[in-house]
Amino acid sequence: MKNKAENYFNCKKTLKNNVFLLFLIVLFPLFTYGQKGPDFSILTDKSFQKLYQNPEDCISYSQSLLISDKNLEHKIVLRNILSQAYAMQGNYVQSLNIYNQKEEEEGIGKYGQLHFIHLFSEYSLADQYQNLGLYSQSKKIISNILQNKDLLKSRDMKVKTTIAKLYQLQAINLGITRNYPEAFQNLIISNQYLTGHNKENTILLWENKIFRASYLLRQNKLEEAKKLLDEIIREVKNNGDYPFITAFAYENLSRYYFQKEDYNTAIKSLENGLLQIENLPYNNIKIVFYELFTKNYLALNNDEKYHHYNNLYTDLKTKLDSNKKEGIQYIVKLVETYNKKNFEIQKQNKIRQFRNITIVVLFFVLGIVAYFLYESRRSKDLKKQLVFFEKQKEREKAIQLHFSTLKNGIEKEKEQKITEKESPKVSKEKEDEILQRLQEWELSTNFLSKNMSISILSAQTEINTKYLSEVINSNKGKNFNAYINELRINHIASLLKNDPAFLNYKVSYLAEYSGFSSHGAFTNVFKSVTGMSPNHYIQEIIKNKRS
Repeated sequence: MKNKAENYFNCKKTLKNNVFLLFLIVLFPLFTYGQKGPDFSILTDKSFQKLYQNPEDCISYSQSLLISDKNLEHKIVLRNILSQAYAMQGNYVQSLNIYNQKEEEEGIGKYGQLHFIHLFSEYSLADQYQNLGLYSQSKKIISNILQNKDLLKSRDMKVKTTIAKLYQLQAINLGITRNYPEAFQNLIISNQYLTGHNKENTILLWENKIFRASYLLRQNKLEEAKKLLDEIIREVKNNGDYPFITAFAYENLSRYYFQKEDYNTAIKSLENGLLQIENLPYNNIKIVFYELFTKNYLALNNDEKYHHYNNLYTDLKTKLDSNKKEGIQYIVKLVETYNKKNFEIQKQNKIRQFRNITIVVLFFVLGIVAYFLYESRRSKDLKKQLVFFEKQKEREKAIQLHFSTLKNGIEKEKEQKITEKESPKVSKEKEDEILQRLQEWELSTNFLSKNMSISILSAQTEINTKYLSEVINSNKGKNFNAYINELRINHIASLLKNDPAFLNYKVSYLAEYSGFSSHGAFTNVFKSVTGMSPNHYIQEIIKNKRS
């Protein structure tokens, strides 16, 4: 009886131990799952926040994530954030270096993953073009992407956010050419895709509001713009520390007061904005602040402050223009290399395709020959044999003629390409296309850059330099330098006529603003274009306004 009891308790104890062990086996995976790190979307959201808080912190944080993460999709998102951080600092070459990094495993992955990677890569390239002031190239890439109706219907949150960014970029491109109705429409569509409840979506919505306010100011809808800007500044203050967004809003608020000719309040807005980013390397927006300070202090005739901020502006502009020039040269080489590789791949594919077709044709011909030979052996009818061989000869001639024609066609195509390369003569159709592109480019203010050259214009318009030179000479009646200088003079003359603030500026500032290397050069060109000196032109405008 005692042994039975002991056996009973031993069995019960063993059963309890087994149940406990089974319990641990079942719960262990759940426990370890709960101990995993945070979701990647949370990490990237934090990285995106840091982009608008401190670009250096953003770079350090994003690089640490990039090292530890092996997922291709994650890597390309992190690289884009890193690239934007360097661009905000004005380091465009490093921004392009980050964009241009490739993964060995890039061809591996699910279809959906590769689809997103391609979409995000195209968005990143459009962003790079825009950072460098190559707006037409950026616009072209985005237009091609947004033609994909299936893509626009995607419910994937990361795809929707990327589409929202594309519409935002396109709105900026349209704003550059003063196409404000379409710019507003693109901002509205961008907002419709920002349905996520994360910080990235919130920040993008704030940016869209500021861009909208900026375009309203340019249309002289001042009060509507101010209402938006005041609203954004309140929202940002209530939702955390975002120095870049706050500075961006104050920058546009200062423009409101400048247009109202309340220069002191405009300066206070600039001081509030600059205070947010003074110790942060946001060089791409700092230069805008320095320029606006210069304009306001010039309007107030405060020479000391004017010279202080003008020196800061000039130094930083020289540095950023140099970086941008290097960036443009880099991206031109990058695109050339890509096109060259793509051409080589297409060439190899055509050769491979031609070889395969040739092999198939040869096997087909050999098959026919073998079949008819076999049939001829079975037939004793000499007439049929003669007919067969006559037909065979005709086929061989036809094949030879086919290959000869194909060969001649290829050689003619090569000769045509060589002729096209050797002859820079522009056809009427090509000339009209170039004139159309130049007309679109003239709507921007890229010609105000001191570094403007025919090679940079070529990069911005995607037109061969020889064609550009020929069309400008034949249609504009002047060489490249005279063409650019005339655009500059027409632009500054229009500003003097339509913006009263410019009448208070010194001629030296007008020369600097217009992209001329010296006061004397500006005066000479101004006189040659308008028939009078800048001072005489300004006095005439003032007289007309008084009368």
